[in-house]
Amino acid sequence: MIIVLRPHTSRHLIEEVISEVAKLGYEPAPIHGATQTIVAAIGDESTHQNLESLTALPQVERVLRVQKRFKLASRESQPADSVIDVDGVKIGGGHFAMMAGPCSVESEEQLLTTARAVKAAGAKILRGGAYKPRTSPYEFQGLGKEGLRLLELARRETGLKIITEVLSERDVEHVAATADILQIGARNAQNFQLLIECAKSGKAVLLKRGMSERIEEWLLAAEYLLAHGNPKVILCERGIRTFETYTRNTLDLAAVAIAKKESHLPVVVDPSQGCGRSDLVTELCKGAVALGADGLLVEVHPNPAEAMSDGQQQVDFHAFRGLIEGIQPFLNATGRTL
Repeated sequence: MIIVLRPHTSRHLIEEVISEVAKLGYEPAPIHGATQTIVAAIGDESTHQNLESLTALPQVERVLRVQKRFKLASRESQPADSVIDVDGVKIGGGHFAMMAGPCSVESEEQLLTTARAVKAAGAKILRGGAYKPRTSPYEFQGLGKEGLRLLELARRETGLKIITEVLSERDVEHVAATADILQIGARNAQNFQLLIECAKSGKAVLLKRGMSERIEEWLLAAEYLLAHGNPKVILCERGIRTFETYTRNTLDLAAVAIAKKESHLPVVVDPSQGCGRSDLVTELCKGAVALGADGLLVEVHPNPAEAMSDGQQQVDFHAFRGLIEGIQPFLNATGRTL
């Protein structure tokens, strides 16, 4: 870290800062300019105390970080792309994954019909919510354990891997018994105890970006998973809340590019939550694939008009097949296949 002192700071006050840096375990290296002094604090920021507290000293103007706060998630720790292997289905490092299925598991017929359709179109992973976080307590909350049973049934019949959301620390164990990938939703993106429990499960974890979360906070949430011994982390951009009303959320494709640049972790895009409009999903998928996303998480329903949750953003089987055809040129251009 670098401590910048105020101009014309006296020698006595400079020595006070140098002494404090040494006490905190760093090797101080002062650089004296004509009017201003900076002190380089040499040491591993991941194992030493944060020096930002030094701004409490009146002679300190600011403290600058050299290393990124998200150590394990950054490309500084691992320059090459991570590849997450979900029982033979690879995500990242040039491996593209299509995840598709209903927003909510509603019935055996609905789920199995959808699973067969998305598999036939090219999906390798079936998404479906057994537990649903809803804004109103009177809205459909999901089938819970019955939904997990139906997801297990769909996996046995189709061979698709399963991704489903976990809402609570107490649910991690029994959700992980069914899911191949645990999804942490936007509302839980900074539920750190849930992150830790999911990390301990050993299952791959898809971490959605919080609806008002900065990119650094998103990557720091991923750091919780990595720091607790789980390297199988997938980032998911799903749109952020802005002042715009034409769409449910604003899909931030710039965040995908930044996450790919800053982190080695795979980045998946959820265009359904990202805009909340089924008529825009295909176009956003094209943009995400062209930008280098490692996968898509798309909501698909046999009859969106009858869906028990978020029907307006789910595509039907015909539209999903068209979506697959629409992104194919972009996959071909980047040397990837479904």
